[in-house]
Parts: sequence; structure tokens; C-alpha cells
Amino acid sequence: MDWLFYLQLASLSIIVIYTILVFRNIDPLVATAIGVVLGFIFNWSSPIEMGKVLESALGSFLALVGFIIMLGRGLGEVLTETKVSHTLVHKIVYGIGVNTQRRVKVGVVASSLVIVAILGTLAGGLAILAPILRPIAASVGLSRPSLAVLMQAAGEEALILGPFAPPVVALLGVTGISYGTMLTHASLPIVMVTLITTWIMASRLQKQYHYEVFPHDASEERFVPTKRQNLATVFFSLAFIACVAYGLIFQAKTSFVIFVMLFLAIATGLVGGLNLKRIFELIVAGMQKNFYLFFIFLLLGPMLDLVQSAGGFAALMKVFVPLEQFGGKSLLTILIGLTGAFGMPAASAAVIKMLHEMFSPVAMEMSLSVTTFAFSMLLATRITNFAIPGANMFAAMGFAESQNIKAMIKNGLTVTVVQIAFLVIYSLVWS
Repeated sequence: MDWLFYLQLASLSIIVIYTILVFRNIDPLVATAIGVVLGFIFNWSSPIEMGKVLESALGSFLALVGFIIMLGRGLGEVLTETKVSHTLVHKIVYGIGVNTQRRVKVGVVASSLVIVAILGTLAGGLAILAPILRPIAASVGLSRPSLAVLMQAAGEEALILGPFAPPVVALLGVTGISYGTMLTHASLPIVMVTLITTWIMASRLQKQYHYEVFPHDASEERFVPTKRQNLATVFFSLAFIACVAYGLIFQAKTSFVIFVMLFLAIATGLVGGLNLKRIFELIVAGMQKNFYLFFIFLLLGPMLDLVQSAGGFAALMKVFVPLEQFGGKSLLTILIGLTGAFGMPAASAAVIKMLHEMFSPVAMEMSLSVTTFAFSMLLATRITNFAIPGANMFAAMGFAESQNIKAMIKNGLTVTVVQIAFLVIYSLVWS
């Protein structure tokens, strides 16, 4: 190996520096911008070349995902204004029945899965769910810590189930697998393992913290949807299912999601009694809230492309090829999962893109199946939020009005251990 190889390998320091900066609580946008600047330096880029790189970034896959995330936030604003989200939660929870703790827990999980999967945001989904779920939890004595861990787990897993959720859009885009294949070979196994583990932990936490309950007011007025809200909810549900079916039948690409978001927002808004001016105000207001994230995605694409053009990923492949003699595809699968889980503190869609850029050459070289590759990338994004206390964990705890961070960490570490064990077993059996 000559000096050129080591120079190419050194370009991977861009990702290392980016990771260190984010872990040290440097603003992610600033960290990404620094990564782009370092990429330009490694490539000896001229100002004209820099401009061309940033121009092409506007049409990149990550920019598309970022735009879809903004549209999803806009759709969420419309669903909130028309009370479609609230009506969905009401139908799910009261449809199951809320007279026992077990039924309430089922209702919490089911409603969290549906709402977060539709909105594509955990915090946004739980913000809608919490005011409805807290009084219900109070009525059966479900503790705050138990409610919090169930909301986090269901919300986290919903993000790998929703057909238009950012991690799903990113995964389908980079791997080219179908939504159905992703569900059967990656998402559903991960969801089942995570929810079963959390369900057991929630029961234990209920016994341990049974005194941390909500005050119960039997006379408290609960949300009851109007006829207009029921109609808008039925329309949205049917339209959503129709869009998913159409996309599956005609094998629609990522760009189809743009149409879906706009169509659902406008049509549901009209059925829900809003005029076009108000609908577009809500869409724009929602998109503005996620513009920061879009800007990060816009810069993250060039950062990865610059590492690739500097030869970093090609050099990494040469380093990893000997793995075939020391564990082969199983070891590679584990390495992908752990690298994404503990070495890439970024949004899930961005982590998937980075993992794909880093490991796809060696995965192809070692004939790792695309479904196993998809599984390891997807699981990596789930492990992170349970292993490392972060925004999603604190959001769930806050919406459950709990202050018991110890309970959240207990559940998080337990789920992390089980998920890593599942990663190892999966890699040994199916890779």
C-alpha cells in the first residue's frame, strides 16, 4: 500500500471529526458545514468546483429526503388543525377499550404506532397523543414511567414502519428493495423484538414505580370528534391506504412521496373544512419548522460525496476485505450495525445514507445480501435512541409528565442489549 492509499484513508477523518463535533454538542449544522469544508480541502476544490458541488446537492437524494421531511411536517400541521390526528387516537384507544391496564397499554402502543408512522416524527406524534393518553392512563392507575417507555418504544418503531417516514424513505431509496420486503426482512422483526422487550420492562416498572401515577379526575371532559372531524378522518385513512397501494402496485420511487404529502394535506384539509389559503399556510408553517433539518441534509450529501471522491470509501473497502477471512459476512453485518448505532450521531435517514456510502462497496465485494444490509442499517438507527439518552427519550418522558430518567435509561439499556443480541443472532443465521 502506497502513500496515496493512506492519503485516501485519511479523508475518512472528515466523518470522524464530524462525529466528535456532534458528540461534543457542537451544532449539527455547524459540524456538517465544517465537514464540507474539510472535504473541499481534501479534494483541492476550486471555488468554481465548490459551487458546482453545492449546486448538484440541491438535486441529491438526501436533499429530496429532507424536502419530504419538511412536507411531512406540513401535513402534520393540517392533520392537527382538522383534528384528524386526535380523532384517529380516539378511535384506536376507545375502540380497544380502556377499562384495564393491559388494554390501555395496548391502546398506547397501537395509537403511537399509527400516529407517529403517519406523521413521520416522534415528538410531533407524541405531542398529539399525550393529552389524550394521560387521562386514560390515570383512570386505570398506569404509572408515568410505564407510559413513557411504551410511548418511546412504539414511537421509535413506528418510524421504521410508516411507508413515508424518513428512515423508510431513505432505506428504500438507497437499497432499491420493495416496501414489503423491508417489512418482512427488517422492520417487523426489529419492531417485535423491541416492543416485546419494552412491554416486559413496562410491567416491571409498573410494579416498581406504581406510586408515580397521574391524578385522576373522573369528571374531566375527554375529546369527542365532531361529524366533520370523523368524515375528514375516514377520508384521510382511505386516501392514505390508496396512496400506499398505488405506490406498491406501480413500484413508485421516492419522488412519489412528494405527491402523496401534498395530495393528502390539500384533500384532507378541504374535507376537514379548511380553505386553500389556510391549508397552504399550515403546510408552509410546518415546513419552516423542519427547514433547519433540510439544510443539514443539503450539506450532508456533499460531505459524503467529497469523502467518496477523495477515495476514502474505496480505501475503507481495501481495509475491510480481509474480514472475509475473519468472520466474513456475519462480522460485516455486526460491524455495520454497531458503527451506525454508536459512531454516527445524526438523523436516522442521514445515518442510513452514510452507512450505505461507507459499506456498500465491501458489501458487494463480499456478496452480502441486500436484505441483510438493510436490516443492519435499520437496526442501527433504532439502537442509537435507546442506548444514548437523547431528544426522543426525553420527549417521551416529558409528554408522559414523568421525571424518572432512571426508568427510561433502564428500559433503554435493556432494549439495547436485546437489540444487539438480535443483531448478532441475525447475522449468524441469515447473512
